[in-house]
Amino acid sequence: MKTSDFDYHLPPDLIAQTPVEPRHASRLLVFHRNSGEIEHTTFWEIGSYLKPGDLLVINQTRVIPARIYARKPTGGQVELLLLHREDETTWEVLVGGKRVTAGKTLHLEDGLTVQVIAQLDGSRRRVRFSEPVEAYLERKGQMPLPPYIHVPLKDSQRYQTVYALTPGSAAAPTAGLHFTPELMERLRSQGIQFASVTLHVGLDTFAPVTEENPMWHPIHTEWCQVTPETAEQINAVRRQGGRIIAVGTTTVRTLETAAQATPPGMAVLPYSGATNLYILPGYFFKAVDAMITNFHLPRSTLLMLVSAFTGRERLMQVYQQAISSRYRFYSFGDAMLIL
Repeated sequence: MKTSDFDYHLPPDLIAQTPVEPRHASRLLVFHRNSGEIEHTTFWEIGSYLKPGDLLVINQTRVIPARIYARKPTGGQVELLLLHREDETTWEVLVGGKRVTAGKTLHLEDGLTVQVIAQLDGSRRRVRFSEPVEAYLERKGQMPLPPYIHVPLKDSQRYQTVYALTPGSAAAPTAGLHFTPELMERLRSQGIQFASVTLHVGLDTFAPVTEENPMWHPIHTEWCQVTPETAEQINAVRRQGGRIIAVGTTTVRTLETAAQATPPGMAVLPYSGATNLYILPGYFFKAVDAMITNFHLPRSTLLMLVSAFTGRERLMQVYQQAISSRYRFYSFGDAMLIL
């Protein structure tokens, strides 16, 4: 297995720059793993492929408006992108600016200060704010859109799922962006259930694999949670013969983490903590029966995860058909349902 096995060419004009309106009007490619059949529809019609008793598991994480700007004592501007919180006032951040070294104090608006307390790898720093920064982020923070999106986002809520609840992510769990309250109600009326898990998405999720062998790639760690109530709901669906359908690769990673030590007859156990689960082709899925996902970047761990579920060669063929059919790719793009 080589990282180059997960490469493909995408015409730049297929990188979605803006979300569609309404959310559920995005296109949906349905791939049947058993037969290899591909169907083309819209996300609004996803219920046609689901059955009463199926369970859609969603990631309820909320993206924090994590990009802010500070000033050095000399007046120079520094961009800070908050990655994850370590305690009330301590965060790991990415800095954009020169000579932001340990010991430096930066100044924000409203009288807040931030001290650089450690230099980490590359442009990562550990910093300490003079007070909890969450309220400041709500007032002054900007949504950290991926670098391949060049059109400003008019409504920051379009980079949140409609069910986003628990703040903590540096990026959106984008497969969930296609759901609307109307669609969720429509699915519930068909007898399809929903369950929530949490995984706070880090920017490392989208980092391309640069090593020749993907197994050499240092997989990122993220925090996730499956509550006892959600675990019981998932296990009940499994006992009753329903399908567990993960909405997004973040949900896949959460469920499969919670499935690592399950006894026979159970899909998951309650779990709360870090996960560094790295899913590559050859992985045996224990909890997930089907998944909804967007179209991912070449050479990404997300593309490798989906390849593990479908088979690499078949997924590459599906992607080529999606490109030929001019599907929109990446965060604001269209979706796949893999059955």
